[in-house]
Amino acid sequence: MKHKRAYVAIGVLVGLAAVAAGIWHFIWLKPYSITPAELQARYAYKEEHRPADAHSVDIRLRSFDGALLHGRIVYPGDPAQASRPFPVLVGMHAMGRSHMRWWQAELNGRPTIEQTHRITQMALQQGYAVVAIDARAHGERRHLGQPHLAQRVMRDMHWFGRRQGYEQMIIDTVRDHRVLLDWLATQPHLDTGRIKAVGYSMGAQGALLLAGLDERVRAVAAMVPPHLGDNVAVVAPINLVVGLQGKRVWLLTGEEDDHGTSEESQPLFDAIPSQDKKHLRFDSGHLLPTDYVEKLSDWFKT
Repeated sequence: MKHKRAYVAIGVLVGLAAVAAGIWHFIWLKPYSITPAELQARYAYKEEHRPADAHSVDIRLRSFDGALLHGRIVYPGDPAQASRPFPVLVGMHAMGRSHMRWWQAELNGRPTIEQTHRITQMALQQGYAVVAIDARAHGERRHLGQPHLAQRVMRDMHWFGRRQGYEQMIIDTVRDHRVLLDWLATQPHLDTGRIKAVGYSMGAQGALLLAGLDERVRAVAAMVPPHLGDNVAVVAPINLVVGLQGKRVWLLTGEEDDHGTSEESQPLFDAIPSQDKKHLRFDSGHLLPTDYVEKLSDWFKT
């Protein structure tokens, strides 16, 4: 009798499973028809984030420690048809941003409020190739399982006085850009005797450090770099100004910038050992007025 009940129970379960499978197949996964045009549309794609009418190449390089660099270089024309090598502009993005901000007016529904994409447009119009990569812990390089690493290192520094994470992020980002300069030197269609660096906020800090360390960068435009001192001495641009001797250095600051006012930035400007320097002060905060980009036009001319 017990065996009979067991067989009945098994039969019921098998029957229920068959019914469930039938329901799934015939109710939830009903066949449907699709036209050839609809098929084409479903598999079509639109290439995103590429500037119109420009030649561009995505960059994937191994850095000094094996980390993968992500970025892009955009040329003002076809390198194969160029009569001479292009000068180069290296763009360095702000905290929390990515290299894509140098190419796009808007990304993921968020406008590029720093206007760095317009600097790219200006550079291309003046015949420069423009290259940018993601900083450490930014963009495609955010650590797996630690998407907010950059915010964490800032919190650790400001809340707990732990500066090591922040300093290492900046140091490794500058090192990455020196590896990028090595790669640029291997490209025959680039004029590596005419390399300039431009950056916004954290990128401005990095651009000053890069130009202060590496003689291959001959000019730098730094928009609203943070005011930093010896509490983070190894990443404070004022400690590397000796390397800016004779270079074209433009400093753009906001009078009410809560990361570093124009007044706080003046000692940095004064310490730069170059006659070819300019300090542009704006009646703004950390976000410069949109017309600041046009004021950079003469900085490109050498």
